[in-house]
Amino acid sequence: MSLAGNLQDMITAVFHREFGSAPTQLFSAPGRVNLIGEHTDYNDGFVLPCAIQFETVLASALVPGSNQIRIFAADYQELHIIDLTETVTPVATPRWANYVRGVVAGLQQRGLVLPGCDLVVGGNVPQGAGLSSSASLEMVLGLGLSTLAGSPLSPRDNALNGQQAEHQFAGCQCGIMDQLVSAAGQAGQALLLDCRSLDYQTVPMPASLQVLIIHSNVKRGLVDSAYNERREQCEAAAAFFGVKALRDVTLAQLEAAQAQLAPLIYARARHVISENNRTEAAAVALKSGDIKTLSALMAQSHQSMRDDFAITVPAIDFLVAEVAAICGERGGVRMTGGGFGGCIVALLPADLVEPVCLHLSKVYPAAHQLEPTFYLCQASAGARAL
Repeated sequence: MSLAGNLQDMITAVFHREFGSAPTQLFSAPGRVNLIGEHTDYNDGFVLPCAIQFETVLASALVPGSNQIRIFAADYQELHIIDLTETVTPVATPRWANYVRGVVAGLQQRGLVLPGCDLVVGGNVPQGAGLSSSASLEMVLGLGLSTLAGSPLSPRDNALNGQQAEHQFAGCQCGIMDQLVSAAGQAGQALLLDCRSLDYQTVPMPASLQVLIIHSNVKRGLVDSAYNERREQCEAAAAFFGVKALRDVTLAQLEAAQAQLAPLIYARARHVISENNRTEAAAVALKSGDIKTLSALMAQSHQSMRDDFAITVPAIDFLVAEVAAICGERGGVRMTGGGFGGCIVALLPADLVEPVCLHLSKVYPAAHQLEPTFYLCQASAGARAL
C-alpha cells in the first residue's frame, strides 16, 4: 500500500475513534521543494518549486445544528474547538491551532458561512526540514472548509488565504510560494511562479530525473532575524533604485551603480537579480531536458547563496560539493529553503540515487558528526478532494 493510502486509512481510523462515526469527505494537500529561486519571492521575483508526495490529510463530517468546529490533530493527539459564534483570534497554546484559526478567520472575512463540523488532520510532511508542512496544513484546511461551506476556493484564493493566516496568526511574514505550489501543484510538473502577478506555468519534469532531498539535520538558528535582515537589505537596494522591488532592477543597472552602494547591499541585490535570471533560464532548461545547463544554473545558484547572500553553512556546502562530484553534468544540486541549515535538493538520474545516498551516509557523519536524512520525491498534485 502507498504512503498516501496508509495516511488516509490512519486519519480515517482516528476520526472514527474520536468522533464515533466515519468521515464523509477526505482532502489532501502536499508539501513542496523549491528547485531554484531562493529569497526571490518577497522581491516580487520568480521561483521554480514542485509539490511533493508527502502530504497533510483532512477527514471531515458536517454536524447539523452545531456552531463549533471540533478539530483533532492526529500528530499531537490534541483536540481544539473553535466557537463559530465568536470572533476568531489567535491563542497562546497550542501553537498548531493558530494555523487552523487563521484559515477559519480568513474564510469568514471572505464571506463564507462555515458550518459546524468535526475534523481530523494529520500528515507525513517532514517537520523542520523546510518542506512546508505549515503551508500543506493551511491548504488542506482552506480547501476542506470552503468545500464544506459550499464554495470551494480556487488555488490562488486558497494560497492567499493561507498566506494571510501565516502573517496574522502564525507570525511569519512569508512569501506566497509555499501556499501556491501546495494549492496548485500538478503531478509530474514543476511550477514557474511569478510572485508579483501570481501567474504560473507548468514545467514538465524530465522523466530521466529523480528529486532527492537531503536533510543536513543542522539545527537552524537565528533564521527569523537573519531572514528579516536579508529582507530589509533587499528593500534598501530597491529603495536606492526607486523601484517597488528588486524584480525591477537589471544586472546592468546594478553594476553601473556598484560604487554608490554599500558592498553588503550590492551583494544581496546581486544574488536576487541573478537568481531571478537563473530561475527563468532553469525553467527553459528543464522543459527542453537540457540537464547540462540546469546543472550549471543550480551550481551558480548555490554559489550565489553562499557568497552574495551568505545563507549557507559549512555542512550544507559540504553536502552540495559531495553530490556535485558524483553527478557532474548529469544532474544538479543546491541548497534549498531559507538557509542556515535545512536541506539540499538534487535532481539526479535514477542510477545515481543509491550511490549518492551510500556515499553521503559514510562521509557526512565523519566530517560533521551528523547523519543525513534522505527523501526521494516525485512532483505531485496540489490540494484536492480525495
